[in-house]
Parts: sequence; C-alpha cells; structure tokens
Amino acid sequence: MININEVLETNKMIEQENLDVRTITLGISLLDCIDSDLEKLKVNIYDKITGTAKDLVAVGKAIEEQYGIPIVNKRISVTPISLVGGAACRTPEDYVEIAKVLDQAAETVGVNFLGGFSALVSKGMTASDRLLMQAIPQALAQTERVCSSVNVGSTKTGIDMDAVKMMGEVIKKTAELTKEKDSLGCAKLVIFCNAPDDNPFMAGAFHGVTEADAVINVGVSGPGVVKTALSKVRGENFEVLCETIKKTAFKVTRVGQLVAKEASRRMGIPFGIVDLSLAPTPAIGDSVADILREIGVEYAGAPGTTAALALLNDQVKKGGVMASSYVGGLSGAFIPVSEDQGMIDAVKAGALTLEKLEAMTCVCSVGLDMIAIPGNTPASTISGIIADEMAIGMVNQKTTAVRLIPVVGKGVGEIVEFGGLLGYAPIMPVNQYSCEAFVNRGGRIPAPIHSFKN
Repeated sequence: MININEVLETNKMIEQENLDVRTITLGISLLDCIDSDLEKLKVNIYDKITGTAKDLVAVGKAIEEQYGIPIVNKRISVTPISLVGGAACRTPEDYVEIAKVLDQAAETVGVNFLGGFSALVSKGMTASDRLLMQAIPQALAQTERVCSSVNVGSTKTGIDMDAVKMMGEVIKKTAELTKEKDSLGCAKLVIFCNAPDDNPFMAGAFHGVTEADAVINVGVSGPGVVKTALSKVRGENFEVLCETIKKTAFKVTRVGQLVAKEASRRMGIPFGIVDLSLAPTPAIGDSVADILREIGVEYAGAPGTTAALALLNDQVKKGGVMASSYVGGLSGAFIPVSEDQGMIDAVKAGALTLEKLEAMTCVCSVGLDMIAIPGNTPASTISGIIADEMAIGMVNQKTTAVRLIPVVGKGVGEIVEFGGLLGYAPIMPVNQYSCEAFVNRGGRIPAPIHSFKN
C-alpha cells in the first residue's frame, strides 16, 4: 500500500526537485511496410506511424492531468530505416525522401522527435546501409523532428573502422549543411557501440528487430531528486551515500513504471521497459554534475570525479532494478555538456576537458554527449574520437556513444546556443595532433578475447 507520506514525498519531488517522466517513446516496427516501390513504401510508412501513434500525445497528456506527473516529451522510434528502405532505395536522395515522410508523420501525430533513421554496421555495411549513411546530412538538414543513429561497433563483432571513418565525414557534412543553425543537425546524430534495441532517449532511439510490432518504453529522470536526497546525508560515509542513492532511484523508477503501465493499458500496446537515466536539463537544480559536487568533488572533472560517477551510476541501476522487472535502455547517468548547467560551469572553470569526459564515459551510461568542438576540426580527428569511444564500449561490454557538434565558423571558448532541452555550450578544445594514418587503414578492429562466450 502507498501511504500519504509517500504521496506527499512524490509531490515534492515533482514540484521542487524537477522529477519528471522525460519521455514516453512508442516503438513501431516498419518491417511490414517494406515494398520495392518507393512511393508505396512512403505511403506504408506514413500510414503505419500515424495509425499506431494517433493517440500517443493525447494519452500522455491525460496521464499528466490524472496523476500530476510531468511528461516532458512524447516520441516515436522506428525500425532502422536502412533495413526498411533497402528494397526501394537506389540513391541517398531516396532515403532523404523517406526521412521527409518520417518528419511529416511525426508532425501529424504531434511528437517532438522520431528516432530510427539508422543503420547497424558493427561488422560491415550493406549497400543500403551505405546509402542511408550518405543521406544523413541532407536528411537532418531538411527535417525538424527526425533523429539518426549508426551503430559502428559491438563487443561481439569489433569496430567497423570503415564506418567510423565515414561517420567522421558525415558529421562534418551535417555541420556544414546546418551551419545557419550553429550546426544543430549534429545534435540529432549519435554514433554507438553496443546500441540497445529499447532505448527511449533521443537522439539514439530506434525500434530493434527483436522487439514486438509496437511497444511502450518510458524514460524517467530525476537528477534534482538525487541531489536533494544526498544533501541530507552530507558528510556521511559511502555506505549511507550508496543506500540513499539506491532508495531514491527506486522511488523515481516507480513513477516511471506507473506511467508506462498506464500508457500501455490506455493504448492497448505492450509495455516494454523503464529507462532510469539521470538525464539533466539546463534548468538550475537538474544537473548530474551537481550530484557529483554533492558527493564531494569541487567541480565535475576534479580528481575523484570518475569514481564518484561510477558509484552514482551503479547505485542508480541497483535501485531501479529493484523497482521494476523491466528496466532497460541505457539506465544510469548521462553526462551531456550542453544539457547540464553544472557541466557547462565545470568547462568554463577549466576543470573539465574532453579527455576527462572520455575517462568518465568508462563508467557512465552513454558517452561523449552534446559536446561542441571547433568547426575546423578535421573529419579524421572526429573519427579518431569516435574510435576511442567505441573501443571503451567494446572492451568494457557497455553502451557508449558520441554526439559531437563541430560548430562551423566558431572556435574554442565561444558559446553556442542550441535552445530548449539542448541548452548551450562552450566550444571545447580538441587535441591538435593527427590520427589520419590510423583512421585511413580501413577494415575492422577485431572483437576482444572476452567476446567469445558461446
């Protein structure tokens, strides 16, 4: 039974500590839309999305009103489009046409983002994969709501370095085509290692081929709640600290479970997972970096930061797993720079560098996220950064990702405004030494020895 004290506590989390359900994401399979005729394929995709998701936004709003729980975003993820478009698409421009249809469908049903303009190329690229990847810059420049992701590595298969090289070039071109908006297109593009099939968070969401025809996934977030809880045990030992994080994560996840089950019931679509990720926003008091400061480091990036983040990530997962039988997606702590005021402050103070962020990605739930870099950074350097991050994911059997934004026309120290949940960021310096010869070798980095578990 839920007692009145728990109800009051949850209300306080929502009203004063920025607790929210960050997203209800409806995953939709488009495999039954496949057709060799591009026009028929486009109609099939539009009809499937608008038919399946027609009630998503209304249901989300109704749950908000009934329970008083803010649901910030309603989103859609679809089957990786390189799998759906292979029979019909002969050129990158054909894939851009599909992106426009996805954007139109997202607008029709009223969601803010649609993920799944994606390719899975951890071992190699098909002709369809290659065409989609070539289409990404134009697709992101000509749409508002479409998000793209490419999985270029995994613990089981290694890292496709041909794809890594290509994605460095794709990021540069995307930045150039969206330079009038401070290269904003790159904020909608994620490169993964070990991408999960059920991630509800953008820009990396797609509907995996192992999923049902449609599924409801919920992402819940509460950095402010965790920080407030930790402020009450300031100076206590690590056991008390860890127990506090676990208990708080449990409570936050229960809110997500409630919303997910209710959305599933109202839409008649199976419940998939709750993703408990401490996803920050630019709002004051909604910062993962501030949690790290509460744990005891002066700024994110100071000595001890990686250990503090490892502790936080692990305790969040432990608390969440006890609260729901179906915790999935990424679930842990996000460390985006532009979306976290505490991270921005740490960069401005000189405490946080790109290299320290890379070290922190060994223990967080994603990777190098929403980092603005100089627009003149070479494509090969971007590919090298991607390769480094993919190696961390591959060797450590975890999801890692890269979302870099080379802002055309701007350099180190300048500020770039993205707006909304994407926030703003100081442009960070990048190592000036070349890795071009490494990136140009071609082929695949083999899977690590511990990948052989059959």
